[in-house]
Amino acid sequence: MLDQRLVFDVLRKHGVTFFTGVPDSYLNGFCNYALNNFPARNIIAANEGNAVGIAAGHYFASKEIPLVYLQNSGMGNIVNPLASLVDEHVYSVPMILLIGWRGQPGTGDWPQHELQGEITQGLLDIMHIPYRVLSDNSNQFIESIKYAVDYCKINRKPYALIAPKEVMAGEKINNKETVYPLSREAAIEVILDQMPKDTVYSATTGRATRELFFLRERRNESKENDFLNVGSMGHASSVALGIALEKPERKVVVLDGDSAAMMHMGAMTMVSKLHVPNYLHIILNNGAHESVGGQPSAGYKIDFTKIAEACGYETVHHPVTGKEELIAALAALKDCGKASFIDVRIHKGLSGKLPPLDFSHREAIDAMIEELNR
Repeated sequence: MLDQRLVFDVLRKHGVTFFTGVPDSYLNGFCNYALNNFPARNIIAANEGNAVGIAAGHYFASKEIPLVYLQNSGMGNIVNPLASLVDEHVYSVPMILLIGWRGQPGTGDWPQHELQGEITQGLLDIMHIPYRVLSDNSNQFIESIKYAVDYCKINRKPYALIAPKEVMAGEKINNKETVYPLSREAAIEVILDQMPKDTVYSATTGRATRELFFLRERRNESKENDFLNVGSMGHASSVALGIALEKPERKVVVLDGDSAAMMHMGAMTMVSKLHVPNYLHIILNNGAHESVGGQPSAGYKIDFTKIAEACGYETVHHPVTGKEELIAALAALKDCGKASFIDVRIHKGLSGKLPPLDFSHREAIDAMIEELNR
């Protein structure tokens, strides 16, 4: 594990003092050090493509090389701006890409990371972005940063540094904040209790999928109505919308997260064009990127309810912050005749210790497909 003080000292020595990206568990030490020591120079972005755009603007305004950090699962979000904004044939923008390598071949990881890990280097090759794989050797890191910065300056092009597990690791941020009374698990259980038994659920990437899965086990309930969006962060609501359009007789509920919803917030505008009164979009808002380390999001700072109303959702006109408020909101919106939305403010942290989510993705989705097509 690299000493993060050394990491940032080396970056500063070579003029890299601006950081933007999406937090990643493999980069937890890096992300936390930037958050705690350079709050004005560290921009946590809505998504990885957003970070590339911010970094490009920083270079245009300062001529200084920025650093963009991300998990490799977010590489799909950066392909377009790298190819059509940053590329040498367009605006030729130098930047360092620090990429957490989930699914690195030979190391073992969850299925949603396997293909991404396999193609990480190939995607960079296709985009003509050179790279190095980092190790926890300090001297090698010092040399890699010098090489990367020199390459960026000389060629005015991006250079990538790929970080395997543990190289940029660190402790998670303390998640014991209890501003709001409900935990995520408690909120999900209230929703399960109040909605019809045949409701279809689409749970977002991270903790929501785990808690829904294990709540079903604890309650001795079937999982065949549950879609667990273990990858493709930010797309749980789109999957749910596709189901809702095809099954208008069934209630379809999105169990979204604040960071996931912001990652692809444009998806919320779809209900302005469609009649989906069976569709309920719930954001379990803890104001954090909790699954990857607990770094703050903008979840508590923005008014999701007003955004949802502007997009065409029916709402209760304010966030809900407790069990009784949530029950009342569900009752008010259950048969409102329009797509509906609730921002549920919850506190950070798991309500209990849960094991990793280990299940057969193919068996789970085939069971859901079979149930939806009876």
